[in-house]
Amino acid sequence: MKSKLLILLFFCTGCLIAQQIDYVDFKRAAVSLAFNPQESEVFGEVTYTLEIKKTIDTIFLDAKNMQFSKVVLNNRAADFIYDGKKLRVIHKFKRGETYQLMFKYEAKPKKALYFIDWKDLNNNKLSEERGCFTCVKRPQIWTQGQGKYTSNWLPSIDDMNDKIEFDLSISFQNGYEVIANGALKDKIINDTTTIWHYDMKAPMSSYLVALVIGKYKKHEAFSKSGIPLEMFYYTDDSLKVEPTYRYTKQIFDFLETEIGVSYPWQNYKQIPVKDFLYAGMENTTATIFSDAFVVNDTAFTDKNYVNVNAHELAHQWFGDLVTETSGTHHWLQEGFATYYALLAEREVFGDNYYYWRLYEYLQELDVQDKSGGSTSLLNPKSSSVTFYKKGAWVLHLLREKVGEKPFKRAVKYYLTKNAFKNVATNDFITEVEQASKQDLKKFREIWLESKDLNYNLMLESLKKSVFIQEYLMVDCELYSSKCNDYLNSGISNKAMVKVISQIPDQVQKDNFKSSLEVRQGIATSVTKIPESLKLEYESLLSDASYLTVEAALINLWRNFPEDREKYLNATKGMIGFHDKNIRILWLTLALITEDFEEGNKPGYFKELTDYTEPDCSFDVRQNAFMYLQQIKACNDQCKVNLKQGTQHHNWQFSKFSKSMLEAINNN
Repeated sequence: MKSKLLILLFFCTGCLIAQQIDYVDFKRAAVSLAFNPQESEVFGEVTYTLEIKKTIDTIFLDAKNMQFSKVVLNNRAADFIYDGKKLRVIHKFKRGETYQLMFKYEAKPKKALYFIDWKDLNNNKLSEERGCFTCVKRPQIWTQGQGKYTSNWLPSIDDMNDKIEFDLSISFQNGYEVIANGALKDKIINDTTTIWHYDMKAPMSSYLVALVIGKYKKHEAFSKSGIPLEMFYYTDDSLKVEPTYRYTKQIFDFLETEIGVSYPWQNYKQIPVKDFLYAGMENTTATIFSDAFVVNDTAFTDKNYVNVNAHELAHQWFGDLVTETSGTHHWLQEGFATYYALLAEREVFGDNYYYWRLYEYLQELDVQDKSGGSTSLLNPKSSSVTFYKKGAWVLHLLREKVGEKPFKRAVKYYLTKNAFKNVATNDFITEVEQASKQDLKKFREIWLESKDLNYNLMLESLKKSVFIQEYLMVDCELYSSKCNDYLNSGISNKAMVKVISQIPDQVQKDNFKSSLEVRQGIATSVTKIPESLKLEYESLLSDASYLTVEAALINLWRNFPEDREKYLNATKGMIGFHDKNIRILWLTLALITEDFEEGNKPGYFKELTDYTEPDCSFDVRQNAFMYLQQIKACNDQCKVNLKQGTQHHNWQFSKFSKSMLEAINNN
């Protein structure tokens, strides 16, 4: 029977598998899921409703490394073939008819669905007696389907041009929160499990299907237009809710007004997860983001969630509501999200911040250009810097060229006309031409099709900002006679930091009376501390900035060996960012400082080594590994954990672990 089906599949008439969307429209997916987290397994039952656009005798779903059972088409057992990558159903599908395809499956996904901290859940090796000085197991399940990866855990369509309404029902053990796309319609609580029913009202691409399972609490607000804003947080992070989600409602309200199109979904949820692959991901109605952005008030100064928050929210329109047809038009998602996030930050932080960020983007693009990496914005193989940063720049320049009102009118028409559809660059440019009554052929050639950066043209646009003009004017290398004058002038904080970086040996006592930003510039640039500035420099250890404290601690420790104990005692209880930057530096310095708490050093060494354990977030582990390598103290436990790190799902950490392990072995 199987051989006959293979022959039928090979010779099927009108069966253009690569262009299935021309033949079949998958309308809705009713998905029921259950999990065995200890074994990283998912079990599902799915019913797809589909309409046939052209007569065809084979349809398929993308499905990686799964086992299927009970494949049924319109309540009858279906003929199917599964090759480990695609589930093909054989039938004489007739144009204009609707079918229901139902099946059960199970899988152990290698990517896209991640099971975090379920191994040895009741065996936390790190002592809880140290309080904050430890790593916490956070059993979670979360998805990351960007591109074409959802088919690793849910039989679906990798082609983002096929949009489907996904409704998820998820069964999981009591005591955990389950979050997915859409609105929570029902919860059925049983003795040991709860079934969560999530409902979507509109279609989306398969890569945007998402779920998170973990121990969370929820803070809820409402937008000006009445949309529920659900902000999730770990049960032990209640004091970090406000700084983490600061400005969320303001950003949401601003984007609805600025874009000119109402938020297109039922609600909006944001969920932090451990060891996420990126900063954030714009799944429809449910942004998943790295818990490294869960911050307190002090961390907010240096590293906060505001930009990621605004970027992923903007994607709900640009990427989720309207989706690129292919990678050639990827800037329509990432460039737009980057640009509208900048506009939102401009609303929060002001014009100077907006132009400063554009300036930073331009410097990144310039570095890429000088290394020979510049490509066309319409090149599907372009870098993220091109899609994100140059894409945002192009929108900034386009708005300047055609005017604010025509630009905003074009964006509104573009989104309204193409809602829940797929788009190409021409769809947007045509709307701008019509709204502005301008021919944009030349603009397209220069900014979209050419690989040239056109740095000087972009710089001229920036010079419309007096703030940027001042920053560019300040250059001690060219105007050395003015250096001391700059240090005593009323120039902006950014310009002052620039001066300090160029003439760190001329910093004066009065400069320490400046803003946190300038003091941070001193901490990072003045590495050789004169005795005359010692007292002022020591005051940096009390700043509400973890970056400042970290830099000041290492510089003071190096410059004044006789006072190392004083500096270590002053920073002994500090943790720092999510990656424990200050604590891990402190432990390292404590270990190599002579005559400092000799009796406690074994405990400090154990703590530092324990931070390399799999229970810890990968950023904490990476910090600990780096410092242990620097002091040549990566013992057997450290090496075992490093080897484990080479298998980590986060490719950047995996790459780091492989590189460090190779270096240790070579030495």
